[in-house]
Amino acid sequence: MSGPACAAALAAALLLTGCAVSRAGQASEPAAPPPRGQSVPAEQADTADAPPASPAFDIRVEVADDGLRALIERHNALQRYRAVADLDGSELARLLALAERDVRGLLATEGYFSPGVTLRREDALDARPTVVIAIEPGQASTVREARIQFEGDIAATADGDARAQRERIARDWQLPAGRRFTQESWSQAKTGALRELVQRRYPRGQIRHSVADVDAPRAAAVLDVRLDSGPPFRLGPAVTRGARRYPDWLPGRLSWLQPGDVYDQNKLVQAQQRLASSGYYDSAYISIDPEGDPAAAPVTYAVTEAPRHKLMLGMGYSTDSGARLSLEHRDNTALGSSWRANTRLNLDRKAPLLQTELTSLPDAGGWRRAVFARHMRQDDGALVTVSQTVRAGLIKTAESYDRNLYVQYDHALVTGAASVNAPDALVGEGAAVSANIAWTGRYFDALPVPARGFGLQAEAGAGMTLGSDRKPFARLNGRALGFVPVGGGSRLALRGELGAVIAAGSARLPGTYLFRTGGDTTVRGYAWRSIGIPLGGDWVGPGRYLAVGSVEWQRPILQNRFPGLLEHTLFIDVGSVANRVGDLRAHWGVGTGVRVISPVGPMDLSVAYGLKVRQWRLHLSVGIAF
Repeated sequence: MSGPACAAALAAALLLTGCAVSRAGQASEPAAPPPRGQSVPAEQADTADAPPASPAFDIRVEVADDGLRALIERHNALQRYRAVADLDGSELARLLALAERDVRGLLATEGYFSPGVTLRREDALDARPTVVIAIEPGQASTVREARIQFEGDIAATADGDARAQRERIARDWQLPAGRRFTQESWSQAKTGALRELVQRRYPRGQIRHSVADVDAPRAAAVLDVRLDSGPPFRLGPAVTRGARRYPDWLPGRLSWLQPGDVYDQNKLVQAQQRLASSGYYDSAYISIDPEGDPAAAPVTYAVTEAPRHKLMLGMGYSTDSGARLSLEHRDNTALGSSWRANTRLNLDRKAPLLQTELTSLPDAGGWRRAVFARHMRQDDGALVTVSQTVRAGLIKTAESYDRNLYVQYDHALVTGAASVNAPDALVGEGAAVSANIAWTGRYFDALPVPARGFGLQAEAGAGMTLGSDRKPFARLNGRALGFVPVGGGSRLALRGELGAVIAAGSARLPGTYLFRTGGDTTVRGYAWRSIGIPLGGDWVGPGRYLAVGSVEWQRPILQNRFPGLLEHTLFIDVGSVANRVGDLRAHWGVGTGVRVISPVGPMDLSVAYGLKVRQWRLHLSVGIAF
């Protein structure tokens, strides 16, 4: 129902019964108009939306405010009588008297409680009469005081989380003192407060009492709202509906919701999204029983299962490796077991690969068993490294962090002119086995396009080279990415990475354990993996120590025309690779670019100048590299 239309009807009714504004200057809360722009009620459709072909009279609204003019023109009560062709003078006079009250009711919904309203009839020779509605709206009412009160558990408990929720509701009240009062803003403020109450801990929350006391002569309003929280809710036992192919306990483990958790609507929505993106379900809906036991409210998972098999074909392009074609197959019950198999084939010019990974369903603690195998060929123009990797271990994915414990075998064979010319150099040929632990924490405000927050990644491993001369080694690697707002919607993106391999100088480690850098997501201004150990000429090999850093300024542009779509970037990158810490030499890159914000993450197109090589390079990447 159209807000002003509804307001007109309700206001007219209230005014006719003497309930809207008292002559003493105090006003009760006016009727709430639904939002504007919706359909007009059936009884008014012919008059409001489709004026009669031959109206009995015209209507002209005289008021300086264009918004008020549109409101009165569209929703005054006289509109419905324009189709009555046989109105006589006395009947029209009676309608004008009633219409004045109707207009005052409409103006009250916009905060004008003491307007000057005059209706008169103007006759013209050989023309139908015109009803003129002349309005002096007067002073708009403002909020003098807003009282937000609580009852129920949220008012009585000493729980710090509940107290913080109560303070947040009062702080975020949308119609504070000094703000102009309208019926729409009053309704929105109450709705917002109730939403904040029921979305966490208190799904039975309700508005127990609300009144807007308007002093019309002083154009001031005192608002009084009392929210009843009801009892706090915690999650209880889970029930799954729609489980056929996959176990009925799987949604509970994938959702990360635990019995005893405080009810949080946002976490339920996030859990739904995790289920829908897990690959096991096409859709998911999670709900609690609000009439159940608040101490252990039953949780219902209504799911639609995904097919067992899924085949995905992808195409892409990057300035590092050129065009790319990928083919991925997923089998959620591989070989008739409960394990999932993900097999992937990447075809591109520089790093084609074939890999497969088998993962089990999560156990009660959230851990999965995993087996991984990959065959990859990396061609950087001087060295061609063909490697094989086999890994087995445990993986745990939680809300803000991942953990990985695994044993890995690597073998690498290096060919190319550089390896022939420098046969004794450490160019990444060899085999090794290692035990590793990895941890990744993501604390961003939103993904895949964060505006603030940070991510950390750390990996440590120890192992032994294989072959005739076996040597022990240790490998450490850490990365960090942070976003810091600096005002005006802009931010600084800070990125860093350190890596070290500790081993005897004669240890022949496979290239997959060593480091090279340069390219779209590391040091821009340099070719992919072009920063490493010099092997003579333009050839470089992998090294044992790595240091990379970057500072990037990201600011919105063209927001009036393309809101939330484009950003401009300015950046400085630096990186180095060496076999000894003292040999690290900075390779600087500076540049600028444009970011396009897409649903899959930001797409960066930038141009950078490598100070070491004195060359300009174009770089293209999608998503955040973390």
